[in-house]
Amino acid sequence: MNPYAYDLDQNDLNRERQKARELRQSQWWKRRCAKGRCHYCGSRLPAADLTMDHIVPLSRGGKSTKGNVVPACKSCNNKKKQLLPMEWEEYLHTFQVLP
Repeated sequence: MNPYAYDLDQNDLNRERQKARELRQSQWWKRRCAKGRCHYCGSRLPAADLTMDHIVPLSRGGKSTKGNVVPACKSCNNKKKQLLPMEWEEYLHTFQVLP
């Protein structure tokens, strides 16, 4: 079984990436980042240090919608990569980041 949504069309991916760029410019996103919290580890950071993470990654069939994007520190975003939420939680438990 392929862990990625391999049937995605490149045009669909490009469209979702464009939506993400537009969402990053919205007041809604700026307010989310202004809170200065990483969704995953809870670290407090300046808004400029937060990145947009797709909870369900685009490569796994996720969309660039308000319900699927969260602010994340670069460290968490890089560690999460293409993981789904349950895979991310398993990763955290495996490496004893969570109790």
